[in-house]
Amino acid sequence: MTGRAAVLTGLGGWLPPVRVTNDDLARRLDTSDEWITTRTGIRQRFVVPPGLSTSGVAVEAGARALASAGTERVDLLVLATSTPDHPCPATAPEVAGRLGLGEIAAFDVAAVCTGFVYALATASSMITAGVADSALVIGADTFSTILDPGDRTTRAIFGDGAGAVVLRAGDRGERGALLGFDLASDGSQAELITVPGGGSEHRSQGLADPGDEFFTMQGRSVFRHAVTRMSESSRRLAKDLDWPLESVDRLVAHQANIRILTAVGADLGLPEEKVVANLDRVGNTVAASIPLALTDGVHDGSLAAGHRVLLCGFGGGLTWGAAALELPHLSVEPLPTHA
Repeated sequence: MTGRAAVLTGLGGWLPPVRVTNDDLARRLDTSDEWITTRTGIRQRFVVPPGLSTSGVAVEAGARALASAGTERVDLLVLATSTPDHPCPATAPEVAGRLGLGEIAAFDVAAVCTGFVYALATASSMITAGVADSALVIGADTFSTILDPGDRTTRAIFGDGAGAVVLRAGDRGERGALLGFDLASDGSQAELITVPGGGSEHRSQGLADPGDEFFTMQGRSVFRHAVTRMSESSRRLAKDLDWPLESVDRLVAHQANIRILTAVGADLGLPEEKVVANLDRVGNTVAASIPLALTDGVHDGSLAAGHRVLLCGFGGGLTWGAAALELPHLSVEPLPTHA
């Protein structure tokens, strides 16, 4: 395989300093460590303190990815987030400025938990087309800022954080080249994952019901769609690449829920050891989920150079998608634990 391609060359992730365990939540809400762990697989998560927003966690992850790649410059920054610092303007230009990247192209992509896959495909396409020669792709979210403080379900699931990768122009035959994508959406199911208030629809109608500013999710329906859509997308992409599923070394799926991860792996016929999971330590970090799992996996050795890797995500919109690559050698810093 030859031809211009986007090649993964750097990787990094960061978690904010406030660690919240299941026992911490149980002291405030009607829940328990056992209830949360058995239903989600999550034991702790990290959240931003007052004064730290999405741009701040994105800058930290972006700096680590740039250091991993051994570069200080890129041509493009794509930030996947559904919790921007402001409704207007986008957060990416501020992140680029704080990283000292100069007057580069920078913009946000909003696809909730599929955001990183969408942003990766966007940056990869711009490199392949020759619009850019290098890119920093960041997935960053601070969902703790849009959760109902009294909702034990969403408070138990979500954590904050950011993960990032650096891409450079290279050849499709190189290890690390992004080999393909599968992206899709279904807007008829938008109500399953949503923040009802705050947008132009409600503002134009003068609607402002109590609680509309908080994130809501219809868990059972989301579970079913997540398993089906991530499995379908991964299977479709593997077929397009002529990758027999048994030849896939690792699946790095959106870290939503351990039951979802297990079900997707089983549906694809992948044994448990091929499904990368770190949600027990970080929770569901939305657009940061996949790059944080990549960072953890590379650091602990469960992801190694030469592995055939499928990435897949599912999120609000509804949106879903998959990406594929053969992992290159990467040097990464461990995620901070703030213990």
